[in-house]
Amino acid sequence: MNKHLKQLIDLSQVDKEIDAFEPQIEEANYKFEAAQAKKQSISSDIENLTNEIKEEEVKKSKNELHLAELSTKLEENSKKSSEIKTEREMKSLQLEEEIAKEQVTFANEEIARLEKIIESKKEQAEAAKASLVELEANLEAVKAEVDKKLEVINAARQEVFIKKEKLLGTMNQKGLTFYQKIRRWAKNSTVVTVEDQACMGCHMVINDKIYADVIKAEEITTCPHCGRILHVEATQE
Repeated sequence: MNKHLKQLIDLSQVDKEIDAFEPQIEEANYKFEAAQAKKQSISSDIENLTNEIKEEEVKKSKNELHLAELSTKLEENSKKSSEIKTEREMKSLQLEEEIAKEQVTFANEEIARLEKIIESKKEQAEAAKASLVELEANLEAVKAEVDKKLEVINAARQEVFIKKEKLLGTMNQKGLTFYQKIRRWAKNSTVVTVEDQACMGCHMVINDKIYADVIKAEEITTCPHCGRILHVEATQE
């Protein structure tokens, strides 16, 4: 086999090994990132509940203020009753009292309703805070576990990088540039095998002459359809 072709095949395999570390790193980080996302979600829930409680308390305060105003009005009407001189004035005062009493009833019911809502939201907020405390306590353990996995992965990846650097030191620049040009778009299918006389990159059949050149492996041969570098497995040669 052509020396430069062998180097390109080896480089392709090393690049595949390097790229294979990415999903391993993503998988290792996923658990910690999921925990962080959950923490953010709970924190957001607590913030929303806190704001909602404040809004309900403002509504309650307005109703309490209105209730105080109604109580004052009823007291004033009670004092006026002794000063009434005509039946018309009496009926007018009674109507005002009835309306005020209805408003008092409504205000009390609304205050009671708002108090239940506030209490419920406070319970939800407290439960969320408890979950957040528990999650934060576990977060450090999760991070330590993830860091340990990443340390092992990065150590293995560093070994492959060293192997790649050694390989690059033996290659000629022209062949390397050619390989990198194809890799920009072909990624890990830059160098592919030929099976059943078809390129395993684009799965198109190659003609007999090119197939014979690939088997000989005396020169670097590319697929006439997609441009990938072709070779056959040792057992096919």
